[in-house]
Amino acid sequence: MSTASTQLPEGRYGRSSDERADHKLRIAGAVLGALLLALIGYFAYHYVVQNKISAEVITFDAQKSAVQVHLEVRKDSGTSGYCTIRSQAADGSEVGRADFRFGGDATRIDKAVTLRTTAPGTTAELLGCHAD
Repeated sequence: MSTASTQLPEGRYGRSSDERADHKLRIAGAVLGALLLALIGYFAYHYVVQNKISAEVITFDAQKSAVQVHLEVRKDSGTSGYCTIRSQAADGSEVGRADFRFGGDATRIDKAVTLRTTAPGTTAELLGCHAD
């Protein structure tokens, strides 16, 4: 004696409810993925366009209680703001952090700044620059 199949014949009555749910989930996932990608692009664009001050550490000289840092700052004319620099000891602990202000009409500034430290620093790291 044979057992009767409880499944419907393949393709005879359209998609099953599971297939319809999978299709809807795929569409929802694609829409959400596109929205996330657009949001990331929006923030990236505004980070690049709205950041009116950028800088780069050219060289640094670590001393016993300070770090001499040579910065090259690029900014829009008339924009003022600040750049944050930190120094770390050999064990990775932060030994100094300071904000250095820049203003005026110059669009490119080469400046040597002194970052005071609580212990001998081994690095000079530019954390970022922000316009006022």
